[in-house]
Amino acid sequence: MKLHNRHKRKKRRKLWRKFVPVLSLLLLFAIALPIYGFKIEPYWLQVKTVPLTLPHLASEFDGYRIVQLSDLHIVDEMPQRYLERVIRVTNRQQPDLIAITGDIVTDEPQRYASRIEAALQKLEAPTVSVMGNHDHWSDPTAVRQILKNSRVIDISNGVYDVYRKSAQLHIAGVDDVWAGAADLDLVMAQLPDEGAAILLAHEPDFADTAVKTHRFDLELSGHAHGGQVTIPFVGPPVLPPYGKRYPVGQYQIEDLIQYTNRGIGMVSPRARFGSRPEITVFQLSSAQAAE
Repeated sequence: MKLHNRHKRKKRRKLWRKFVPVLSLLLLFAIALPIYGFKIEPYWLQVKTVPLTLPHLASEFDGYRIVQLSDLHIVDEMPQRYLERVIRVTNRQQPDLIAITGDIVTDEPQRYASRIEAALQKLEAPTVSVMGNHDHWSDPTAVRQILKNSRVIDISNGVYDVYRKSAQLHIAGVDDVWAGAADLDLVMAQLPDEGAAILLAHEPDFADTAVKTHRFDLELSGHAHGGQVTIPFVGPPVLPPYGKRYPVGQYQIEDLIQYTNRGIGMVSPRARFGSRPEITVFQLSSAQAAE
């Protein structure tokens, strides 16, 4: 009997020794994963360079650089040094134009006005923006005043024209779709017939509407945050309305290129996993220059 019990204890010790490394690894993972998701990845900024050839871009705009920022969601929890780094890194890309595709704030724009203005005023290239759903849900008048004070041009339901010699490039913008403020007909009425056109639309799924005009070479969007939290080999478990079809990266929709930026900030829960914050640099090439 004693021999049998000794054998059982020895067997249990062997089994325990096998499981200790596994349990230790699981414990380490359980501790490290929240730290990574809440403290590391949300501020692990990625600069993504995307070369694009646009069929209607005049040769004078060959090499034109647009830097896209989206979904800043500036709140108390965003470290000031992170926001300053976003501005610094943006300027370092030497853009010809900076495009902000909505959601400057999550809520209470008046509370963050001075902080936002101080940051955006440091951008060193002409900057245009459209409104996002959170901008509308908080206080659209206050957000527009912040943009104005920051020398950022609000092109919601409007068009910003860029000229090089006699060549034209048109940056159009629609107001927020989810808020019911988008007016593509108004945009089209302002858009000249000549010159390449790029559309800013906060919600990426608006591309299915924009493509029907056959007027835009490129749509730039944000909104979905790339899912913000993604499951490996599965993808994001949650995506917002109007951000489900084209949630992240580049898509070809008939003759329209759609690009969805992952954003700079976050909404609750304030974590990122598999979806780093992104500054996108578009290096435009002219198909005409290549001929």
